[in-house]
Amino acid sequence: MLLEIDLGPLLPELPEFLVGLVLFGVLWFVMARTVVPMFEKTYTARTAAIQGGIEKAESAQKEAAAALEEYKAQLATAREEAARIREEAKSQGSSIVTDMRQQAQEESARLLASAKSQIDAERTQAVQQLRTEVGGLATSLAGRIVGESLDDDARAQRTVDRFIADLEAQSTSTGKA
Repeated sequence: MLLEIDLGPLLPELPEFLVGLVLFGVLWFVMARTVVPMFEKTYTARTAAIQGGIEKAESAQKEAAAALEEYKAQLATAREEAARIREEAKSQGSSIVTDMRQQAQEESARLLASAKSQIDAERTQAVQQLRTEVGGLATSLAGRIVGESLDDDARAQRTVDRFIADLEAQSTSTGKA
């Protein structure tokens, strides 16, 4: 009787053991038919969602990389365009400066020519006034020296012209010496 080991309250009775075994089988069957497929669906849905999220993230990352490359290309194009515009503005600026210089020189030449013509006109007018005044003075002085009146206009004019010609001859000979 060595084999008889008394486990006492730990060893269930046979009918209790059979009922427990049947209930365990029913419970296992119900779990295998209903609960486990639900868990599998949930796991599959989560796996699909995670996989879809990863695929979406990868596609979004690819799109972002493509957009970044496009923006870099646009930025490079914009920089090139800005450099071209700056160069064009510089050339236009130098062209405008050249045009303005030329216009200023033309205006200066025009003003100088106008001033010269005005000076020549004023000089001619001053010479005419001097001839008249010097002529009158020379005629009255010559009349006093000669002792006769030189009121004759033709004679007075000849005298005045001769006097002025002498003055001009003196001034040119003095200017050359």
